[in-house]
Amino acid sequence: MSGAPILLLGAGHANLLALPPLRAALPEAAVLLIDMAEHATYSGMYPGLIAGHYHADQLSVGLADFAARHGAGFLRARITGIDPVARQVTAVQPCGTAQRLDYAQAALDVGSHGVMPEIAGFRDHARAVKPLRADLPLPDRGLPSVVIGGGVAGAEIALALSHRQRAPVTLVEAGPRIAAALTPRARTLLRRALDRAGVAILTEARVHRVAADHVVLADGRRIDSALTLGIAGARAPDWLARDLPVDEAGFVCVGPCLQVPGHPDLFAAGDCAFMTHAPRPKAGVFAVRQAPVLAANLAARHLGRPCRAFRPQRDYLKIISLGGQEALAQWHGIVLQGRWLWRVKDRIDRGFMARLKG
Repeated sequence: MSGAPILLLGAGHANLLALPPLRAALPEAAVLLIDMAEHATYSGMYPGLIAGHYHADQLSVGLADFAARHGAGFLRARITGIDPVARQVTAVQPCGTAQRLDYAQAALDVGSHGVMPEIAGFRDHARAVKPLRADLPLPDRGLPSVVIGGGVAGAEIALALSHRQRAPVTLVEAGPRIAAALTPRARTLLRRALDRAGVAILTEARVHRVAADHVVLADGRRIDSALTLGIAGARAPDWLARDLPVDEAGFVCVGPCLQVPGHPDLFAAGDCAFMTHAPRPKAGVFAVRQAPVLAANLAARHLGRPCRAFRPQRDYLKIISLGGQEALAQWHGIVLQGRWLWRVKDRIDRGFMARLKG
């Protein structure tokens, strides 16, 4: 569409990291970043924020300043729909004003969320960890918390809360085991860390209702909770399934070049995308690796050139925070644990933020 800008829809890792090389490839193109938040919060440092190792400004970047540094505009708005045939996006600003924006090319990186509407009282009395916000209100020290979701991220959050609050934390998992994505050895070490921290682990348990000061399980058990957090899996924004081809979980389907099938000027990356050619779990590492390919392909489409394929690795290094300044790592079957690993993770995370803030 002649004269229309390139839209970066959502401030996920892939879109943010794609902007500098995209600007270098297309120095004269109009580029607009759109997101409902004023700041992007880095997920890798989030458990450290809860544990008290970081301040909020260390893991967040102001989006207006970021966009301006790279010659792009920023619109604070919630994306509510997309017409890939007309190449138009609908976005609603905080004041309630809705507008339709044309695009030449666009990249979706709107992430996922953790809201659980099937649990009574969740919206009123619980908080979904995703989308991330650096202003998580912690209860008074000593008051109990509940974390819904016993995956790796849920375990990290539970350990961080226990370390910071010195208070009872209960981790509730619907499946038969916590951290099912880990190897048995890594899972055993993570379980030991949770036990040492005093985190109560409930498996094959489901939360039926959340109240202001407790949760009720499906079997009737009541657990006191001054803070209830939900991090039980990734969920797609509802409007994606209305407007675009999606997988069974509602995430946007993309092919090898990260293009939405049938719409070569629309790309998707990060958690909101499902790679039909190479399915992978939702993990930030894939969004980071997608970024240079996404930038190259947006530029290629803009210039009428061929796109290139993204080939994700099959395994990746997982470094898991254990509350204090200690971490557990798993990579290609190798499992390690120690304070030195937390220092490695800290260096990696600070380096990532330096790329965004520099």
